[in-house]
Amino acid sequence: MKEQDVVKSLAALAQVVRLRVFRALVVAGPAGLTPSDLSESLGVPGSALSFHLKELLHAELVSQERDGRHLIYRAAFEHMNGLLSYLNDNCCQGQPCVVQRKAKS
Repeated sequence: MKEQDVVKSLAALAQVVRLRVFRALVVAGPAGLTPSDLSESLGVPGSALSFHLKELLHAELVSQERDGRHLIYRAAFEHMNGLLSYLNDNCCQGQPCVVQRKAKS
């Protein structure tokens, strides 16, 4: 994953409604959700939701598919996994990360 794609993805998720939408789509899994389902479950008006979905689409964090008269949105799991891998690539210089806790005095 390119650095510019990582920045675009993190910027898109750095907003409360978009983060909630993305998390709801992750929970929904491959079945995805319609905008009306998202709007109802998250309490976000349709016009605002449309704006946030567009931003998530632009960041390639979600996909959109037409099913008859409905749009189905899904989390882009491959992109999400690439983002997580990028963030963890050089974690602890290739060694298992262990948090060292200070002993209580």
